Amino acid sequence: MTKLFAYLAIGAGLLLPSVSALAQAAPEAATAVAAAIPNKGDTAWMTVATVLVILMTIPGLALFYGGLVRSKNMLSVLMQVFVVTSLIYVLWVIYGYTFTFTGGTPFIGGMDKLFFKGITPDSIAATFSKGVVIPELTFAAFQATFAAITCTLIVGAFAERARFSAVLLFCALWFTFSYMPVAHMVWYWDGPDAITDAASLETVTAAAGWLWAKGALDFAGGTVVHINAAVAGLVGAYVIGKRTGYGKESMAPHSLTLTMVGAALLWVGWFGFNAGSNLEANGVTALAFVNTLVATAAATLSWIAGEALSKGKASMLGAASGAVAGLVAITPACGFVGPMGAIVIGLLAGLICLWGVNGLKRLLGADDSLDVFGVHGVGGILGALLTGVFAAPSLGGTGVYDYVANAVNPDYSIADQVWIQFQAVATTIVWSAVVSYIAYKLVDLVIGLRVTEEEEREGLDISSHGETAYHR
Repeated sequence: MTKLFAYLAIGAGLLLPSVSALAQAAPEAATAVAAAIPNKGDTAWMTVATVLVILMTIPGLALFYGGLVRSKNMLSVLMQVFVVTSLIYVLWVIYGYTFTFTGGTPFIGGMDKLFFKGITPDSIAATFSKGVVIPELTFAAFQATFAAITCTLIVGAFAERARFSAVLLFCALWFTFSYMPVAHMVWYWDGPDAITDAASLETVTAAAGWLWAKGALDFAGGTVVHINAAVAGLVGAYVIGKRTGYGKESMAPHSLTLTMVGAALLWVGWFGFNAGSNLEANGVTALAFVNTLVATAAATLSWIAGEALSKGKASMLGAASGAVAGLVAITPACGFVGPMGAIVIGLLAGLICLWGVNGLKRLLGADDSLDVFGVHGVGGILGALLTGVFAAPSLGGTGVYDYVANAVNPDYSIADQVWIQFQAVATTIVWSAVVSYIAYKLVDLVIGLRVTEEEEREGLDISSHGETAYHR
């Protein structure tokens, strides 16, 4: 672990960075690359990647979740995803970006770029290759989409019973006190151009996020996005309580057709999520793309195989859920592992997340409506830990990049890296759980978390929004 800490280049392959750096250049790094000009190809790719992540959220996640609830709650889920997304985009510009991606403490950034102060079309942000930059506005927009989809993932855990205003207030609080600190801890550093020798590496490490400094690898958000959101969702399921009639009345998905469409849009958009997290267009981008392709396919196959063996039939819901499980599990690993490692991660994710939404869900006893924890929590934990295993060059991975030697660090220890990954997972779970519980209790105290039983039975479409998804 000591050697890994010393190199701390959170990146692998051909300057493979992790989005575990998701780095925006700090002032000193920006000065070092002042002469660098963004490449039009990199900028164009990152613009497309940003649009793809928006596609994941609205309409992808909205339709995936919407199809899984009862018809009387369809619009309420669409509304929550749509409006939470809008809310987070605005908060990101006001204060989210500066507290996440500027220097400050190991746990939260500073106020230098409040309201996007000082960010112009000429401002640049670091990638993971020395001397390669992209427009800072492009980087900031890309990161805004990550913040938004993380918050919208949570709503699936307490779907069909939460007050709309409560959802918005909770998401604002959770974004501020859980998403921003965790993202800063995992992804913030000064950028590769700030590292020229051992002394400068030490300076960068001291200024970086707490988990980045430990050497945690998270290419596109296994901890920051999936575990973070899943824990918040699980806590919410406990605090808000079970749906009226849960376990006694049928609560089957009202449209698996829309759920399949949503899952397909998620898969397409996830290429921007994962491959875009390389922040430039090169071979590592291609590696993340291929890994996202095959891990998702493998998880789909293993989930429906598990269903067929345990229940006698493979379902469309199982195929869609398996795909999402594979996407989640490969997210932290996609730029660090080889394609065969990605397939193994996908196969394991399909089976283990199938258990997560069945066996584990019964053990936990919470009404996690749309299995946010069973898929995103279990899949995120599995993927984060297996990143430490399959990033090993001996298993086809890219290893960890040393920006001092400008080469891959030859001393990779699976045991050391898995331990670091475990620390990142545990930190995220505890941080999100504590913040979430306090935020839910505050919201409940101020405006109330849950609709009345009468409103819940009528359906949130009518009771909360005065409209219906379908005319009878």
